[in-house]
Amino acid sequence: MSFDREKMLELCASWSKNTLMETLEIKFIDAGEDFLKATMPVNPRVHQPMGLLHGGASVALAESVGSAASIMFVNPERQEVRGIEISANHLKSKREGLVTATAKIIHKGASIHLWEIRIVDENEKLISLCKLTNMILPRR
Repeated sequence: MSFDREKMLELCASWSKNTLMETLEIKFIDAGEDFLKATMPVNPRVHQPMGLLHGGASVALAESVGSAASIMFVNPERQEVRGIEISANHLKSKREGLVTATAKIIHKGASIHLWEIRIVDENEKLISLCKLTNMILPRR
């Protein structure tokens, strides 16, 4: 079975309705066989009190894209994805504009997926580097 980029992006968009992803204006923009990419605008909606991108918003972006990416490797009718651990190093601040998160698979096991998520600005400067572990469970 070949990878269908458009179908994956449509699936991510439909799952985002009425969720945190919609609240944060996260948009899934690209997908491949081993990666998923999404953007999030940086504006007062995602600022901390000093007017900078909130680290928690970056982590929400990272977990959103990394968890959705695991769906590419499971049968969603029989399996569910659960994020069980996330770490983030925030390396650069950002006040406005757009950040892009790219999740790339590091380990694809039967029950555990490990993702590296790089969040960059419009100039490809690294804002945050995150690592997400997802557990794959049977659907109940």
